[in-house]
Amino acid sequence: MLDDFFVRAIVAGAGVALVAGPLGCFIVWRRLAYFGDTLSHAALLGVAIAFLLEIDVTLAVFAVSMTVALSLLWLQRRAGLSADALLGLLSHSALALGLVALAFMTWVRIDLMGLLFGDILAVSKADIAAIYAGGAFVLAVLAWVWKPLFAATVNPELAAAEGMRPERANVVFMLLLAIVVAIAMKIVGVLLITALLIIPAATARRFAAGPEQMALLAALFGVAAVVGGLFASLEWDTPSGPSIVVTALAIFVLGLIPVRARAKREEGRT
Repeated sequence: MLDDFFVRAIVAGAGVALVAGPLGCFIVWRRLAYFGDTLSHAALLGVAIAFLLEIDVTLAVFAVSMTVALSLLWLQRRAGLSADALLGLLSHSALALGLVALAFMTWVRIDLMGLLFGDILAVSKADIAAIYAGGAFVLAVLAWVWKPLFAATVNPELAAAEGMRPERANVVFMLLLAIVVAIAMKIVGVLLITALLIIPAATARRFAAGPEQMALLAALFGVAAVVGGLFASLEWDTPSGPSIVVTALAIFVLGLIPVRARAKREEGRT
């Protein structure tokens, strides 16, 4: 079954969506959309370092993403700048450094569009194995830190008073996010990773009655976006990565309709 490139693309995309959905919920709850952009932009610098040192691309992207995340924590305590200013500094600096470094590597032939917008149709069986192994690790660790991480999201001071160590939970969350960015880069590219994290979670927020239900719905909406986007890409010959994001956006827009209708019915009753 996995000998067909389209089936491999669906399996790989679904694996990333199942992991990105629950993590995306925390990004939405914490209002960290720009942080996701920062890590995804840093991924391009990781690619440049991987080609320069001749090491595995996924490993290099993870290392650079984690370094950027820890640098943000350190700069927040030392630099005296606001979080959004630091995120803007790190995000665009990492993206620019990556592009400049790749431009100097004239001996390396690089599909820059594939890096920026993904090349899901070229995933191999080894890529699928890496996605599902990394995804299983991320979900297992997320389940382990769910309670302290959610408590730190709602009220960090109360979580610290309860002995839940919110700082450790935050570092673990950044580690998991760096892993997802590394394994998702080939699916939607470094510029669209944040969309796969945020849009399904934002859609699920309108239907979920609790945090666990929202995480589950976000994963399902993400899988639906991947499948719908790939079939749309096949039908209309459009880029696969952007097609997945457009499908996720379409699901979000469709999700607004019943909410508005329900709100009008409630207003009519009152």
